[in-house]
Amino acid sequence: MTENEFSFLPGQAARLGSEAPGAARVNLALADGRTLSALRFGTGTPRVVLLHGAGLNAHTWDTTAIALCAAAPGASALALDLPGHGDSSWRDDADYRPRTLAPDAIRAIEEWADAPVVLVGQSLGGLTAAAVAADRPDLVTRLLLVDITPDAAGGEGSAALRRFYEVTDFATRDDVTDHALSFGLGGSREDTARGVFHNTRVREDGRVEWKHHFARLAAQALPSAATANPPAPIVDGSGWSDLAAVAAPITLIRGTRGFVDETAAADFAARLPHATVVSVDAPHNVQEVAPVELAALISASARTPDSNF
Repeated sequence: MTENEFSFLPGQAARLGSEAPGAARVNLALADGRTLSALRFGTGTPRVVLLHGAGLNAHTWDTTAIALCAAAPGASALALDLPGHGDSSWRDDADYRPRTLAPDAIRAIEEWADAPVVLVGQSLGGLTAAAVAADRPDLVTRLLLVDITPDAAGGEGSAALRRFYEVTDFATRDDVTDHALSFGLGGSREDTARGVFHNTRVREDGRVEWKHHFARLAAQALPSAATANPPAPIVDGSGWSDLAAVAAPITLIRGTRGFVDETAAADFAARLPHATVVSVDAPHNVQEVAPVELAALISASARTPDSNF
């Protein structure tokens, strides 16, 4: 069988004891000439929108989306490729700050979703989701952040990502899988290898490189203690202003082995006393390692009397 972007779904669904939902790629031409791309899972117009982290793509949500769609007949979800990732165009200005990405996420919700939506964002996607919810409260009924706070983004999490992207090309996809597993960013080897397939491409010289723009920029965009004059980080404390402005209920879902440690979670709770904090046994990529648990939390947030959840 020739592998394509949806050929893994039946196997993933079988391991969950369910059937794979319908899945399709959708694309939108933007006014500035860029393309915005996303994956639509299930039937109907999505009321759950998923934003991935830096260096990932919409397929990181595949297993979570399968579990979401299995939760109720007619359930659906939209997973966006953030600009510079997956099949969405790279930005010429290489600006991937959350507030820069938010307008494209807003455009995706307006085009493909049934707003207001439950907006779920992991890592960089979480801070982008906060910027969306702050700017357009009419589009977001609940905000779920997956293993990210503004401080966690600029601390050890940022340093770990910088180390991860110090190597940007590899001899084989197996080598990429080994590299990802060594940083604890995937689940099983099979799951990590699937993520690598979606997130890399083979060059004409046979070398394997990351598909997303972020790998080319990480050394410059992520702060380093060894850099005398480090550039402004992609994410910074401005995220706290966005979170403070969010009208929708907020839930932080932290991986116990992820970037948000207990101190960061306590600080989050102190700053946002009306928010809920939930811990899941997982590393930073909660959506890949604990998809069923994460899907249950999302489904509970999305469930309303007139919804499919």
